[in-house]
Amino acid sequence: METKIKNLQEDILQEFETKIRGELVFPDNQKYEETRKVYNGMIDKKPGLIVKCVDVADVISAVTFGRENNLLVSVRGGGHNAGGLGICDDGLVIDLSGIKFIRVDTSDNTVRVGGGNFWGEVDHATHPFGLAVPAGIISTTGVGGLTLGGGVGHLSRNFGLTIDNLLEADMVLADGSFVTVNNEKNTDLFWAIRGGGGNFGIVTSFKFQAHEVITVFGGPTLWPIEKTEEIMEWYDGFLHNAPDELNGFVATMVIPGPPFPPHLHNKKFCGIVWCYSGDVKKGPEVFEPVMAMNPLFEHVGEMPYPSVQTLFDGLLPPGMQWYWRADFFNDIPADAAALHKKFGSEIPTPLSQMHLYPISGAAGRVGKTETPWAYRDAKYAGVFVGIDPDPVNAEKITKWAKDYWNALHPYSSGGAYLNFIMNEGQERIKASYKDNYERLSQIKKKYDPANFFRVNQNIVPAE
Repeated sequence: METKIKNLQEDILQEFETKIRGELVFPDNQKYEETRKVYNGMIDKKPGLIVKCVDVADVISAVTFGRENNLLVSVRGGGHNAGGLGICDDGLVIDLSGIKFIRVDTSDNTVRVGGGNFWGEVDHATHPFGLAVPAGIISTTGVGGLTLGGGVGHLSRNFGLTIDNLLEADMVLADGSFVTVNNEKNTDLFWAIRGGGGNFGIVTSFKFQAHEVITVFGGPTLWPIEKTEEIMEWYDGFLHNAPDELNGFVATMVIPGPPFPPHLHNKKFCGIVWCYSGDVKKGPEVFEPVMAMNPLFEHVGEMPYPSVQTLFDGLLPPGMQWYWRADFFNDIPADAAALHKKFGSEIPTPLSQMHLYPISGAAGRVGKTETPWAYRDAKYAGVFVGIDPDPVNAEKITKWAKDYWNALHPYSSGGAYLNFIMNEGQERIKASYKDNYERLSQIKKKYDPANFFRVNQNIVPAE
């Protein structure tokens, strides 16, 4: 039986407080309501205590406290997780937001990043050195959650997923011990965290391989939603034969307002957001086939890499209502494209959308057992997302996302990118790891046999 924080004796809590350099936030603290919020406004969990850690010692003390008192524990990095897995009801939240540092080493183009950093902070630190780490499409995403789940983004076709660029990590394990994992130390654990999520410990720092990316050539192109079938058929044939440096994810979407021009507002589109990270002088030539498809609107050109990473930040601030469903897909057959047009024409709110992220190029050339991320042979990671600022519309956006997913699921590969799903049960998790699940389960048994880290897309310890 889990213990609730409120049932702990006062002297136990006071002793714990002496071991923490950061801050303890209890429900009666005036900061509590704001501190317990996560990115997804649909998540409304009320922890018994939030520990805002500022260093590794705080994390060790918090883990030890949680284990010794049999508390439910969640770990929060950036708080961006779709299902709100960085927070829990009644238990202990180990908040890493105070563990922030970034060090760029130009001798080997590596970057050391704290467990509480956001990707926008990493881009800010690496860009002056002409470097970038492959990661996501929104700069407010936390480094920890995105990395541990895989990391799909604008640079995936050129440099692989974020986990393919992870060189090392420092971790606090369930027993309170501190370890470094890489290709030479604790290699089984290093394998497991590259896609296995937060199941194996708390990562307090990451070391990434960065790449020479300063300016990219990219931006959005839009076609009327009625052209979805035509555009998806062309895109499916074009992108995977294009140079690895060219990435583009396709979407069904609504233009909600600025910064887009007024004549596009509140209309539905099939869109593609591009990022070419090769020689920008070749950008116009690379995009000739794209422009030959006569987009109704295009805003494609040279921009600093951090600019393409922040294109959507203003439209998607924290606190929105979000509902996610996801699948992997091997292709976009005509019947599926027709369904994309149907549901794209029925988008219920201006911010709700569907994305298909390509997994080809460098991301597709990693073996399916080299990391836990098993769907290297899938062409797309798809996500169906209902989004709206008003809780009144929560049911409407949830139904649309579920219906869209249900219609497309028969065309899927069976599993999903776990950073894109809500709480969908153990079988869904197993399907998403395929044959890698058993190996992950054995590693979980070795490092966390009591399943201390279980507020996540949980991998159950082997029996």
